[in-house]
Amino acid sequence: MQALQILNDVFGYNSFRSGQEEIINNLLDKKNILAVMPTGAGKSLCYQIPALIFSRGTIVVSPLVALMDDQILSLKENGVAADRIHSHISEELNKKTLDNFKKGKIKILYLSPENLMSEKTLQELSDTDIAMFAIDEAHCISKWGVSFRPQYEELSQLSKIYPDSIIAGFTATADKNTREDIVKKLSNYNSKIFIQGFDRPNLSLAVELKDDWKKQILIFLENKNGESGIIYCLSRKQTEDVSLFLNKNNYNAIPYHAGQDSSTRKSNQEIFMNDRGVIIVATIAFGMGINKSNVRFVAHLSLPSSIEAYYQEIGRAGRDGNPAETLLLYGLNDLFQRRRFIENDGDDIQHKLRENKRLDSLLAYCETPICRKKSLLSYFDEKVEDCNNCDNCLIPPKMLDGTKLAQMALSAIYRTGQYFGTIHIINILLGNKTDKIIEKKHDKIKTFGIGNNYKKDFWQGFIRQLISSGHIIINIKKFGCLQITRSGLEILKDKKYFNYKEIIVKEPKSAKNNRIKVIADIDDNDLKILTALKELRLNIAREKSIPAFVIFTDLSLIEMAKFKPESLQEMIKINGVGPSKLKKYGSSFLAVINK
Repeated sequence: MQALQILNDVFGYNSFRSGQEEIINNLLDKKNILAVMPTGAGKSLCYQIPALIFSRGTIVVSPLVALMDDQILSLKENGVAADRIHSHISEELNKKTLDNFKKGKIKILYLSPENLMSEKTLQELSDTDIAMFAIDEAHCISKWGVSFRPQYEELSQLSKIYPDSIIAGFTATADKNTREDIVKKLSNYNSKIFIQGFDRPNLSLAVELKDDWKKQILIFLENKNGESGIIYCLSRKQTEDVSLFLNKNNYNAIPYHAGQDSSTRKSNQEIFMNDRGVIIVATIAFGMGINKSNVRFVAHLSLPSSIEAYYQEIGRAGRDGNPAETLLLYGLNDLFQRRRFIENDGDDIQHKLRENKRLDSLLAYCETPICRKKSLLSYFDEKVEDCNNCDNCLIPPKMLDGTKLAQMALSAIYRTGQYFGTIHIINILLGNKTDKIIEKKHDKIKTFGIGNNYKKDFWQGFIRQLISSGHIIINIKKFGCLQITRSGLEILKDKKYFNYKEIIVKEPKSAKNNRIKVIADIDDNDLKILTALKELRLNIAREKSIPAFVIFTDLSLIEMAKFKPESLQEMIKINGVGPSKLKKYGSSFLAVINK
C-alpha cells in the first residue's frame, strides 16, 4: 500500500495509529472528511501522507505562525517538499514560495485563513489545480466552537471556489453542535465525520477548590523539578506573578502572554520547546499546536472558559503516551470573572447564552462526585468506564443530604430580595454584623445567624454546589447577585431534595508519595544513554535553531536507548527514524549509543 510505504519511508513509522488509515483512505478516495482526534493522535499525518500521494498540490490552513513553522521544519527534516507563507517572512520570499507551489515544486503549502482568502492570493491561485485543502483547528470556523475566529468563516467559500478539491477538516475538540456547524460551513454537509475518541488514558485528572494557590501549586509540583509543564493563568499580571513566585522556589519558570512583544514570546516558546525542565506560565495565548511530546503536567490556577477549552489545554500534556498529571484550581471569584467576560463580549444574546451554558457545564464537572474522566467525556457524548486515575476515583467523595442547609441559604437569598452576592449572603448565615448588614437591617431577618455552626469556607463550597446544580444563578447584570431558579424554589418549598458532596476544609495532602514514574521499564544504564542522546539532540537543535522534537521525539530516543541499534540498518527500524533523518543524524546518534 502506497500510504503505508510513505509512512515507513518518509516518516519512519512501521504502522498506523488507530483511525489514521481509514481517514487517509477516504481522502485518497477524494471524499470530504471532518476528523475529530485527540491531541497526540497523529492527525497531521492524516493529511500529509495523502498530500504526498496526490499529483497536485495541497494547501494546509493553519491559524498560527509558530505552528506553521514547526510543521514545515518537521516536514523538511523528513525530506518533504513543503513550505509556508506568512507575515514574518519577506514579501519576496513569500512570492517565490507561491510560484514554486504553482509550478509543482512544493507539494504542501501552509497558509493562514486570512492569507488564503485574501483577494490577492485567490487571484494568484485562480489557474492552479489544488488537490486538497486541509483545515487544521477546524473548530475555529464555528461560532459554537470554543475558539471561534471570524477569519475562519471565510473558508466556507472554498467548496464553491474549488468544487473539485477535497475539503478536510481536523480538530481535537468539537462537541455535536460544533461538528455539525463545521461540516455545514466547509462542505454543505457533504463530509464524513470521524470521531477518534476523546479518551486520554495516560492523563490523571484532579480538581481542587482554590484556597491558597501558592501552597497548592507547590504541593502539586513537588518532585516535578526537572520536568516540563504548563501552568495556565487568567491574566497577564498573574502569569508574571506566578512565574516570579516559582523561580523564587527554585523552579525554572518563564511567563508567556499577549502583552509581551513578539520576539520575547518567540524566545520564551523556543526555550520551553528545546530545554528540559522548563515550566511555562501562560495565558491562553500559548498552546494551540504546541508539539512538545514530553509535557508531564498541566495546571490551571483559575477556571478555563469551557470544557472544550479545558480539554484542549490539558491535552498538551503527555502527548508521548506516558503518564501525565493535571490540576484545576477554581473558586467563586473565577466564576464571577468568567461571567463578566461573557457579559462584556458584544451584543449577541445567543452567543452569551451558549457561553454561559458552556461555563455551567465546566462548573458541573468541577463539582461532580463521579469519575472525572466519565463526567468529562460525557460532554462529548462518549461513554467510558471509571478511570481509577482521578481524584474522585482514588478518594470517592461522600454524598450527604443537604436539603435543610440549602433551605437556609435559599431563604437568606429570598428574604434579602435576591439582590446580593455570595459574601453578603454568607455573612447573614454566619451572623456577622457587617456595616452593610446593619445598614440594610438584614440582622433582623429570620435567617440571620442560622448557619453559624458552619465555617465560611463550608458555605462557599455549599453555595458553589447549589450554583453548579442549577438551583442558584449568578446575575452578572446585577453585579453578581445570587438569584433562585425554579428548582431552587422547589427546594425552598420542601418539594425537592438536595444532596451535596461532603465539604472537608483541610490542608491539601502532600503528593510526595504519589509521583508518577514517567519512563517505564528503562534501567539505569539505558537512562544514561537516554540522557546522552537528549544532550546530543539539544546541541544539534541549538546549532540549527530548530525545536529539539523536530530532530527526534522523546519516544524515538527512548527506543534507541532500550534497543541500542549498532548500525544504520538497525537504526532505521526505530520508530520516527526515516531515511532523511537517518542520513542527517544516524551516525551521530549511533556514536553516542556505541560509546
